[in-house]
Amino acid sequence: MSDCTLGAIEFPPVKKRRIEANFGGGEVSSNGGVLLLRQVDRRVGLLDEVARRVVDPRSPHLVRHPLASLLKQRVYALCLGHEDLNDHHELRRDTLLQTAAERDEELGSSATLCRLENWEHHRASAWAIHEVILEHFIASFVETPAELVLDFDATDDPVHGRQEGRFFHGYYDHYCFLPLYVFCGEQLLVSYLRPAKIDAAKHAWAILALLVKRLRRAWPKVRIILRGDSGFCRQKMLNWCDRHGVGYCVGLAQNARLNARTQARRDCLKAQHEATRTHQRAFMEFDYAASSWRHPRRVIARLEYSDKGDNPRYVVANLEDEAQALYEQLYCGRGEMENRIKEAQLGLFADRTSCHYFAANQFRLMLASLAYILMERLRALALRSTEAARHQTQTIRLKLLKIGAVVIRNTRRIRVLLSSACPDQALFLHAVRALSNSS
Repeated sequence: MSDCTLGAIEFPPVKKRRIEANFGGGEVSSNGGVLLLRQVDRRVGLLDEVARRVVDPRSPHLVRHPLASLLKQRVYALCLGHEDLNDHHELRRDTLLQTAAERDEELGSSATLCRLENWEHHRASAWAIHEVILEHFIASFVETPAELVLDFDATDDPVHGRQEGRFFHGYYDHYCFLPLYVFCGEQLLVSYLRPAKIDAAKHAWAILALLVKRLRRAWPKVRIILRGDSGFCRQKMLNWCDRHGVGYCVGLAQNARLNARTQARRDCLKAQHEATRTHQRAFMEFDYAASSWRHPRRVIARLEYSDKGDNPRYVVANLEDEAQALYEQLYCGRGEMENRIKEAQLGLFADRTSCHYFAANQFRLMLASLAYILMERLRALALRSTEAARHQTQTIRLKLLKIGAVVIRNTRRIRVLLSSACPDQALFLHAVRALSNSS
């Protein structure tokens, strides 16, 4: 019989021994760490709660794959690095993924998941999922927080064809969506997909008002601070914050009037730089009112002169902190949010919004957001006080999730034999113990 059987693979020999391979190994999984994701999900009750809130339009008598199992299948797969629905043509047979989704049979096909993403009611689903996310954020605090800093930022999400809601954005110089993200520290609160033809702050005021209302209902005395770049320096938002006791520290785009106020100091920095050839930096503050503002506001100017020339930056705030500390410690801290957005888009495929319909792409963004929350909770609950506490999703995936495992499943139990060569066994065991202790 010929050795060229279907699926047979041959590699160059080692010490005269032939190397033969095929995909007939049986119930072997490369996703041994998915059980950690399941344990985190059970700990916080995230996806089951989402399944209860999202309306399932299917006839109950015809449902083969419950909504909860479909959500777990899709979200866990995103965490494991499978961004495409096509992956589920084979991935649905992964015994460990079935176990994590609490099923004993093949999971939903790529076509089933595609139909899930294209349900017509997903505008309501996005609202319901955001409610769940916010409730879980509140529940994550053991004690009442003294202060919450809400980071607002918009980013580009390139489109993949002539999709609904597709527009050209001049700043990003391509066709894209313009999602709005809100984070508090590392925790995601809002991921709201928008067309790119709007102002970056569009709907941000309404979202801020809803967030503040809910957070103050949970913690009436909590101090809330809005932080954002100059794209969110809008009269409506600042006036609302002033009326409702919300702090803000927001970038202010430079203009001729602002530069005129700081010209003398900037000239001094230039002279000092030319005399010493060293980087010069200084801070000033003054009251300033744009033509649309009802009253003057505190403006902090960070002035800088280096070999690259003059570089003034301005921030408007209603806080009483010292100017330099307010800029360096509070305002510059918003740069960490950009890392979180990159993690969501690059690590968990939040920018894989390639459906034709806009509502379906919003639902895809919500699925990626749920995956981000699971990974963030894994860091917070299982990896705290370890070297992996600050690892990005891709690193955690490599160390803890993509572990080879043999699965032996019968009517009495499921045995998972993880690879003996896994280099991060101690970290994996620590995560399991931490999750068990926090249950």
